Amino acid sequence: MIARIATVTAVALVVAAAVPAGRAPDIHGEWVKYAGTGGDSVLAYLAYPERPDPAPAVIVIHEIFGLSDWVRSVADSLAAAGFVAIAPDLLSRRGGTEALGEEARRVIRDLPPDSITVDLNATQEYVRGLKAVRRDAVGAIGFCWGGSQSFRYATNNPALRASVVCYGGGPDTTALGRIRAPVFGVYAENDARINAGVPDLERGMAAAGKAYTAKIYPGTGHGFLRTREPAAVAAGAWSEIVGFLATELGK
Repeated sequence: MIARIATVTAVALVVAAAVPAGRAPDIHGEWVKYAGTGGDSVLAYLAYPERPDPAPAVIVIHEIFGLSDWVRSVADSLAAAGFVAIAPDLLSRRGGTEALGEEARRVIRDLPPDSITVDLNATQEYVRGLKAVRRDAVGAIGFCWGGSQSFRYATNNPALRASVVCYGGGPDTTALGRIRAPVFGVYAENDARINAGVPDLERGMAAAGKAYTAKIYPGTGHGFLRTREPAAVAAGAWSEIVGFLATELGK
């Protein structure tokens, strides 16, 4: 059954857990490129935490707008929480988010699923090869379009250790049996278009014996982690996301 989360009212939680607008001082962020397939390269934003030991890693899958400043801030927030975070520009093969500008949304809609999977696999292999990363502890998180891709990617990558789906649709239920990673679905109360598919996903995941937690956050609309409205609820959701990733990937 879908859980409906009570509103979080503690001001301290808003400050500590909300996705921040700027980069935290205790991380390192940089741009990287790595090989895809067929001679193509993938551009990505990579954020490291300051810690003495190898960290779990999270692949951050962007919205339909492409690799935006906000998505990079998500990677920074995950790094501040102790993860190595990498956000690939899945438009790299088409010239990149910056070059496409207003055309990014149209181009993203036409990306072949197999091409997306190839680039996400290349991202996983790159981040697993970093000495600062624990190879066996890589998860994914996505938002809106990227949320749907995070769920779909879990059906295609048995090595993925965790998947967070933020207000994204699910894959075809016939593919759910291939999922090995626990999935955490973060949904907005005022988002009937997306939420209509959640009951079928719950039934399908349960029938396949897969771990799936779906939570609807009150008073929120689609994209509420970006808008941070209501602020306290967004902060609470982010805190739960970080907690889920820490549980499944380790700290």
